Amino acid sequence: MRIGSGYDVHRFGPGDHLRLGGIDIPHSHGLIAHSDGDVLLHALMDALLGAAAAGDIGRHFPPGDERFAGADSRGLLRDVAKQVAELGFSVVNCDLTLIAETPRIGAYREAMCANIASDLGIARNCVNVKATTAESLGAIGRAEGIAAQAVVLLQEVHGG
Repeated sequence: MRIGSGYDVHRFGPGDHLRLGGIDIPHSHGLIAHSDGDVLLHALMDALLGAAAAGDIGRHFPPGDERFAGADSRGLLRDVAKQVAELGFSVVNCDLTLIAETPRIGAYREAMCANIASDLGIARNCVNVKATTAESLGAIGRAEGIAAQAVVLLQEVHGG
């Protein structure tokens, strides 16, 4: 068994929606990022790669590489899941935390979990997404951006 953790943060910028967990959420701002800025999936990918001792998303999808400009993070997540499987691991579960003053994600949580479970090829009940605020402290608390943390558990696949 291996545990991995991940973290990502993006600043708010121009736009009328943002993408979290593969879901477009109407919002007064977008997120400034090289890809689609999905902090939730970026943190998850880092957790998966970390647990598999396979680096991080910056190594696999460099932010200066034009191939990944505007990239759909769900596609990147499926690629990371494939890499993790090729290294001999399967995902047991993942727990993700969004840290933001806004937007509220309650109405989108189930769809996010379903997307993640589908992309990882695991049961829906092995994925948890939750949210908290920064209690108006710091840049996140001033609603200047959004952050996410992820924890994953991998198990080594035997007999493969």
